Amino acid sequence: MKSPRTSVPPGPPSQRKAAWLLLVYQLPTRPSNVRVRTWRRLQDVGAAGLKNSAYVLPNSPQAQEDFEWIKTEILAMKGQANVFVADHLEPTTEAEIVAAFHRARKADFEKIRREAQKLLKKLKGGRMATPIKKRLVRTSRLLRERWDEISAIDFFQAPGREAAGGLLDLLDRRLADRVPAPRRTSKEGDTLMGEQFHLQTWVTRPRPGVDRMSSAWLIRKFIDTGAKFVFAEKPDSAPDAVPFDMFGVKFSHEGNSCTFETLVRRFGIRSPAVERIGQIVHDLDLKEERYELPETIAVGRLVEGLRLLHQDDQELLNQGMELFEALYRSLAIAKPAEKPGRKKQERKQARSFTGLT
Repeated sequence: MKSPRTSVPPGPPSQRKAAWLLLVYQLPTRPSNVRVRTWRRLQDVGAAGLKNSAYVLPNSPQAQEDFEWIKTEILAMKGQANVFVADHLEPTTEAEIVAAFHRARKADFEKIRREAQKLLKKLKGGRMATPIKKRLVRTSRLLRERWDEISAIDFFQAPGREAAGGLLDLLDRRLADRVPAPRRTSKEGDTLMGEQFHLQTWVTRPRPGVDRMSSAWLIRKFIDTGAKFVFAEKPDSAPDAVPFDMFGVKFSHEGNSCTFETLVRRFGIRSPAVERIGQIVHDLDLKEERYELPETIAVGRLVEGLRLLHQDDQELLNQGMELFEALYRSLAIAKPAEKPGRKKQERKQARSFTGLT
C-alpha cells in the first residue's frame, strides 16, 4: 500500500511537535446551503472539526493550499475566514484531534470493507450472466478508487485501512480467476484482458520517457500487478517478454494514440484520473496541444529531470512510476465540479504542480 499524499512524521503528536493548520471561519445565514457546501469541502480534504467553527489539518503545502482555497470560497460567499499555524497544542487537544481523524477514516474504510465483502459473497455463487460479471468488475474498480481517495487523506494510519485494502486485493484476485475476459486478436480497438497478462515480464526500450514511464505505471496498477520490466533495443532480444512502446508490436502507438492510450483502450480501463493522465501523456509524447491541461508542462519537466538524475534505467522507470502514482492520487481526489469555476480550478492545479519543480 502506498503512503497518503500528506506526510506526517511518526510518533505521538506531543513528541514530534508537528505544526497544525487551523481554519477558523464564520458563515452568513443565507443562502441556506452555504454551511452544507463548506462542510462537504472540509470533508473532501480530510479536515477534523474543533469547537467554534474551526477545522484542523496536519501542516503541509497541500493542506495550506486546501485551506486557502476553502477560505477563498468562504470569503466569496460573504463569510469570514482565517488560516493559522499552530506549532504547539495542548497534549490532550492533540490526542483528541488524532482520535477524530482516526474515527472519520475508520468509518470510511469500514464502508469499503463491507462493500468488498458483499462482492466477495456474490462471487461464491454459480454461473453468472455477462452483464453481472461486468457490473462486479466496475464496482470493484470504483471501490479501489474510493480506497485511494480515502488513503490520501488518512494522515495517521487509521484502523481498518489495511483490512479494507487487503479485501480489495483479494477481490481483484477472485475476479481475475472467476471473471476472465476473452482472449482476442490484436486487431485495433479490441479489448485484451486475458490471464496471459498476469505475472508477466514486460520489455521496452532503454531510457524510458513520459510514454513508457506512464505505460509501465498503468500496467502494474491496472493490468498486471506483478509485472516485471526489462529493457532491450528490439523485442526479439527478450522473446519471452511482452513488448510495449516498441516498433511493430501490439502495445504501441496506434494511429494518433500514444502507447498509454492504446493500453487504456485495449484493456478497457475506465477512470477519470487515468483519462486525464492520458491527455497529459498524449500532448507530451506526441508534441501536440490538443488538451492543453495545466499540469502538462510541470509533468514534462519532472520527467526530464528524472532522466537527467538517474542513469540506471530500472531506477529511472521506478521513479517515473512513482511520479505517475502521485499524479493519479492527486487527480483521483480532485473534485472540479465543486470548485467555483473551471478556469479557477485549472489555475489552482497549475500552481500546485508548478510547485513540484
